[in-house]
Amino acid sequence: MNQKDLSVQIGGLHLKNPVLLASGTVGYGNEISKFTDISQLGGIVTKSLSLKPRRGNPPPRIVETPSGMLNAIGLANVGVEVFIKEKIPFLKELNTTIICNIAASSLEEYVECTKILESYDTINAFEINVSCPNVKEGGLIFGNDLDWVGRITEKVRAVTKKTLIIKLSPNVSKISDFAKIVKEEGGDAVSAINTLVGTAFDIWTRKPKIKNITGGLSGPAIKPVALAKVLEIKRNVDIPIIGIGGIMNWQDAVEFMITGASAIQIGTVNFINPNAGVEIVNGLNTYCEKLSLNRLSDIIGSFRL
Repeated sequence: MNQKDLSVQIGGLHLKNPVLLASGTVGYGNEISKFTDISQLGGIVTKSLSLKPRRGNPPPRIVETPSGMLNAIGLANVGVEVFIKEKIPFLKELNTTIICNIAASSLEEYVECTKILESYDTINAFEINVSCPNVKEGGLIFGNDLDWVGRITEKVRAVTKKTLIIKLSPNVSKISDFAKIVKEEGGDAVSAINTLVGTAFDIWTRKPKIKNITGGLSGPAIKPVALAKVLEIKRNVDIPIIGIGGIMNWQDAVEFMITGASAIQIGTVNFINPNAGVEIVNGLNTYCEKLSLNRLSDIIGSFRL
């Protein structure tokens, strides 16, 4: 089989192919590296990082749902200091793009985390998770407020020259407005979408199946919603989009790219098939061959309405 050109561009970031492992689904890469060859992928997005370590929510914090799963991990992570000392050495050896996901509970924390990590060459880009509660402002979710998303983008942009991606929440009425403000404030790209809010109850105990009551819904169940959000952004804002939501195979990846995504992230599927990313890359190559496409990037936003 001829190797086609699967490379894509996200701002100043050149990816060898559009397949990225989504934040929070593969830790910091070392666990999944035993089951798949990460160097064959476009990149890996690290588990969300905060300034100090976080224990996250009490269990149970993951539950399976029809065509998906709910999680309320609570952004548990090792913190920036441990990440630099213990995780960067491993990530450094991976022959792929490293995107560092940052989650914070204040504007200052987003800036501080980015500033500390900016000097590490191992990190090629930042993905800012704005679906976090703003502790200082009474728990309002940053990503549901246009003004806050704009301010976070502006302040983080001021401390990094690396590619800056803002991960958008789908739990808003008009996602394209958020993509627009990200572009205006200097963001290079948006990731769409983060999880939808969901819950599940045990009919015998009448209690929630996860301790946190609500959690983030991911998996194939949310794919049509994610596609609609990617399309909405593509039709209204000229900014690179990384599509996320229920991507299980190469056909799903192609669908996202036709709808407007320059790259994609896979998450829930990693729990079912850790080698899914490599299989998707191979499938994309076969797709290009069947359509006699020299460059996969030619299909980005090629929808016909």
